[in-house]
Amino acid sequence: MVERKLLVLFGSQTGTAQDTAERIGREAKRRHFQCRVEALDSYDVANLINELLVVFVCATTGQGDPPDNMKMFWRFLFRKNLPPGSLCQLDYAVLGLGDSSYPKFNFVAKKLHKRVLQLGGNPLLPVALGDDQHDLGPDAVVDPWLLALWDKILTLYPLPSGLEIISPDVCLPPKYTLHYLAEDSPHPDGGLLQPTAPRAVPSELHPFAAQLVSNQRVTAESHFQDVRLIEFDVTGSGITFSAGDVVMIQPQNCPEDVEQFCQLLRLDPDRRFVLKPTEPGTSLPALLPQPCSIRHLVTHYLDISCVPRRSFFELLSYFSTNELEREKLQEFSSAQGQEELYSYCNRPRRTTLEALWDFPHTTCAIPPEYLLDLIPRIRPRAFSIASSMLAHPDRIQILVAVVRYKTRLSKPRRGLCSTWLASLNPEQGDVRVPLWVKKGGMKFPADPDTPVIMIGPGTGVAPFRAAIQERVAQGRRAVGLSRKLRLVEGHGQLWKALLVLHARSLLLFQHTGASGCHKPPDLMVTWFLSPPGSSRPGLSARPGKERGPSGLLSAGNCLFFGCRQKSKDFYCQAEWEELVTKGFLTLFTAFSRDQEEKVYVQHRIQENRRLVWELLSSGSAHVYLAGNAKQMPAAVAEALQSVLQLEGGLSPSEAEEHLTALERSQRFQSETWS
Repeated sequence: MVERKLLVLFGSQTGTAQDTAERIGREAKRRHFQCRVEALDSYDVANLINELLVVFVCATTGQGDPPDNMKMFWRFLFRKNLPPGSLCQLDYAVLGLGDSSYPKFNFVAKKLHKRVLQLGGNPLLPVALGDDQHDLGPDAVVDPWLLALWDKILTLYPLPSGLEIISPDVCLPPKYTLHYLAEDSPHPDGGLLQPTAPRAVPSELHPFAAQLVSNQRVTAESHFQDVRLIEFDVTGSGITFSAGDVVMIQPQNCPEDVEQFCQLLRLDPDRRFVLKPTEPGTSLPALLPQPCSIRHLVTHYLDISCVPRRSFFELLSYFSTNELEREKLQEFSSAQGQEELYSYCNRPRRTTLEALWDFPHTTCAIPPEYLLDLIPRIRPRAFSIASSMLAHPDRIQILVAVVRYKTRLSKPRRGLCSTWLASLNPEQGDVRVPLWVKKGGMKFPADPDTPVIMIGPGTGVAPFRAAIQERVAQGRRAVGLSRKLRLVEGHGQLWKALLVLHARSLLLFQHTGASGCHKPPDLMVTWFLSPPGSSRPGLSARPGKERGPSGLLSAGNCLFFGCRQKSKDFYCQAEWEELVTKGFLTLFTAFSRDQEEKVYVQHRIQENRRLVWELLSSGSAHVYLAGNAKQMPAAVAEALQSVLQLEGGLSPSEAEEHLTALERSQRFQSETWS
């Protein structure tokens, strides 16, 4: 008889795909399969040709990108030299988890399904496309798909004679057993935040304990949103990065929540333990020291502030000694109870700790060895780096909006990482934060003659601050300007007329306040109206290189920045204005609440469409967009298409295709988040 082995491989960014993969693993064990659940990049992909039965569970991130923990697998799978029939013995199924509000909905799952099919794999079912936007979340697709999957799998791999599916009423054993140590056992030194010299470049498994240097609020005290510019010292870490890269930060729970959790579960926070796997071949959690204290486990590992998933209530129901609580927990974990669960948990953003408070009889009965099955680990948070190593050696700066909002619950909701970071005070001793750097999705041009148009409302401006600092430090002033001078002076009056018209329009906007443009227009008009060869204001000579007028397409750095009010949340205002004055930056601002009619970055793009078109058509500019993923990206794309139509004479369909072509050639890049 064929071995009944199932491999579940997941690519997960936020933990949802991992949670679903582990659910499939539990259901496989109930059907007496030998089952392994692994992250795709933890699996040796060369062994895939030997596998008989695999379920892939994968999320899609960003602009159709694979999650971080499946990128190596992804690159391998799409190598052109893989033989077409290499996976001919593989039966497989692909479950995708995505969000239909994004243009490339479940792109990774669709592409993975197609690629495995190309390599000879035998699909058990059509690819499943779970959708966060569905009223019931991805489970609306996942539940019926899994029922069909098990029917298909059990047809191919029937239950062994004499065995039945383990009833859902039976609780499966925990992944690990927990063994308490004697109170007088020695305490080894070490831990997550020891500032020791790293053996290799810092990573998730070996973060660098960076010293917090400064924590400055950059919004007015009266403003509703607390935004911080935070700086870390990474001297001796071996960390290097470029503009567009991101820093990953491993947050921790606040001491008050840790104490509450321990009281609820009647745990001694100072008690120490070691973990042992229940099944051979199961690896121990990489980020937990051995031995470990309960306090360390709850502070640094268990995500007690996350919104609990369906699997949390399912496992919790097994421990309940109270009939009413058990019935409610079973309802929340059933397919029929998902709407009720959404109303209880997701809509008000109720945390795991708060849910435990609501089921006190069950909570105090939770066996400690099930804690790691019950509560996911705290995931690192990604922040766009807002500084350049060329401008600030051995430093990393980030721009952090402290997440705080109200729901129907009386207590305001707070972001775990941003709240923790905001609470840190470098004046209160040696404050350390575990971090590491990874490549970001945006790549800025290396050629100093390539202009960039950067659109970054709110904290979306962070990567552009890094890019501008980097380009300024590299001496990229007045990029492309000498080329434009040659065009103006050597190719007739057309270019001069266009640029004069542009300068005059900016002068008018500056006086009326209509454009939000920060330039010295009087100087620009004087400069352009001066005859060739005459002394022009703002020009400074350097051997072999002309310098442009202060402000005109300065350094090829064109920034569209938006916020609510100039006096409240104009982040880094003095820095931007100094760069404008020195000729390193062309800045357009949109302060949405400073006038009766709201003005956003997309409006500024349309107002300055001639400049944008000139940069795109003759300057081969690259366009970058960063910020909130709700309405802004679509509105900006529409504004850019409007520029292409009104200034470039393209039809609507041609403008859309042109923007798509810019995206394909990496001349239009975006990084948005929800």
